Amino acid sequence: MSELLKAKNNQDIVSIAPGAGVRELIAMLAEHNIGALIVSGDGVALEGIVSERDVVRHLHHDGTVINNTVSAIMTTSVETCGPDDDVDDVMATMTERRFRHVPVCEDGRVVGIVSIGDLVKQKIGQLTFERDQLDGYIHQS
Repeated sequence: MSELLKAKNNQDIVSIAPGAGVRELIAMLAEHNIGALIVSGDGVALEGIVSERDVVRHLHHDGTVINNTVSAIMTTSVETCGPDDDVDDVMATMTERRFRHVPVCEDGRVVGIVSIGDLVKQKIGQLTFERDQLDGYIHQS
């Protein structure tokens, strides 16, 4: 997982405070072209995660949620992974639990966030490398 974090173009962790408004959340998601934000009052400690999906689901049930705070719609029971976790294991968890973003934490601090797209890209790169190695081995003369 640590290799994946290093390879990501944007290594900044975008977070939002739990007291911020849902309108601010939507603006930040659009501004950064991302699907989820870490919820943290200090930008380091994980208090939750909030995604586009959270906004849509709450909007469906309550049209006034747009005037609420992030704490009203965020997920507080967050599945995390560590920098040394295996990409395949994290992908399996994300697929089974049906979520698309996982914070990466180390020593109680958020050190990154990965999306299912990040993991798929990493896996495709790994498989391409392995294929090229096998192809080179087979075609040695």
